[in-house]
Amino acid sequence: MTEIRCIRRREHAFPDLLAAIHDPPPQLYLRGTGDVSVLELPAVAVVGARACSSYGRSVTRSLSRELAAAGLVVVSGMARGIDGEAHRGALDAGGRTVAVLGCGVDRDYPAAHAELARRICETGLVVSEYEAGVEPAPWRFPARNRIIAGLCRSTLVIEARERSGALITADFALEEGRDVLAVPGEITSSLSAGTNALLRLGATPVTCAADVLEGFGIELVKPEPASLGDVADALLRELAQGALTADELVRASRVDAAHGVATLVELELAGRVTLEDGVYRAAL
Repeated sequence: MTEIRCIRRREHAFPDLLAAIHDPPPQLYLRGTGDVSVLELPAVAVVGARACSSYGRSVTRSLSRELAAAGLVVVSGMARGIDGEAHRGALDAGGRTVAVLGCGVDRDYPAAHAELARRICETGLVVSEYEAGVEPAPWRFPARNRIIAGLCRSTLVIEARERSGALITADFALEEGRDVLAVPGEITSSLSAGTNALLRLGATPVTCAADVLEGFGIELVKPEPASLGDVADALLRELAQGALTADELVRASRVDAAHGVATLVELELAGRVTLEDGVYRAAL
């Protein structure tokens, strides 16, 4: 395991944004090869439901990929669902990501994310206010959320129920005068009740990475993607209208079925489309 380091609040290396919150932790334990200066870089918290939808997973991964590629550090809690996809999106872009735990810094929690923790530690950091050996406990996770918000200038919520822990993170951000953003969701979905409530209260709506980057003064410049051929262009035109299954795409675009399916694989590898639960979507 990577050596565990500790920085105390009185030390120069302790991140200024976190030190400025109402109840900063007395120390942070760090695991990973990332330099402690990663905690001072412009960062966005990306949080949301553990039991998220396939749409939430796809949007989270795509947004986090673009935010990390633009230079932001993506901070989340390494939980199942939205948190895990936020870390994976940042890693997909070769960017930096920081995971904040509600237990001892030596723990991979949940255990199913041990491989994700290993990948995070290769370029970023796993951090906690709790020393090695401290067991996870329900009350530690809301406390953990103040650190997630405290490390970041902005908090982005993607899918959250009315009583979601992600809303606690948003509340901490608001209390500290930080920006809160939310992805609009379906009005009929309980997974969107929390995010849509945030929007009613004045949170900034996010429909693309540029909406987040604007708050950091970063302009997203997207290179024009190279065409992968007429079949790919036909498939992408259909996906621009909405998500479809492979069969629906082939029928709507009127391309040869075998060629269409093979091209969808190429588009997915190129990061132009995402596939979740048998449904294809154009990448954001």
